[in-house]
Amino acid sequence: MGRQLAERGITIVYGGGRVGTMGAVADGALAAGGEVIGVIPQHLMDREVGHERLTKLHVVDSLHERKALMSELADGFLALPGGAGTMDELFESWTWSQLGLHGKPVGLLNIDGYYDHLLRFIDHMVAEGFLRERYRDAFVVEADLGRLLDRYAHYQPPSHAWADLTPPAP
Repeated sequence: MGRQLAERGITIVYGGGRVGTMGAVADGALAAGGEVIGVIPQHLMDREVGHERLTKLHVVDSLHERKALMSELADGFLALPGGAGTMDELFESWTWSQLGLHGKPVGLLNIDGYYDHLLRFIDHMVAEGFLRERYRDAFVVEADLGRLLDRYAHYQPPSHAWADLTPPAP
């Protein structure tokens, strides 16, 4: 994945760790000559999990600062299969999109159906009237990275009307 992003000239902005999936993605991008920017809280640097070979590494005081700076630096948001931290960052960026705080694409790389259950739950949110269809449809989901990036290149954010931020009546 890192190599593919580097080959497309896409700079990676991520949490700045040297371990796990994103550490491997960062390594792949760097090996292919790509640019990788990390944003990591000091407490994680103190645990020696910061990636020292990045193009740039921002060390911040808190997770809140981390997410805000990553959001500012990024042109889009993409979740790979992950855990609670991935869900936290994914849903925050998706919520900010719904509120019109940014017009950047938000999506999932649904490798081997990892996010199928989550996507069914999101459909359930629409069916129950807690999420408007246009916000579900603005969520970019693909199993193939190339197709996902192609869709990002043509992304149009959903329209926002402050009067309809409340869910429709059941």
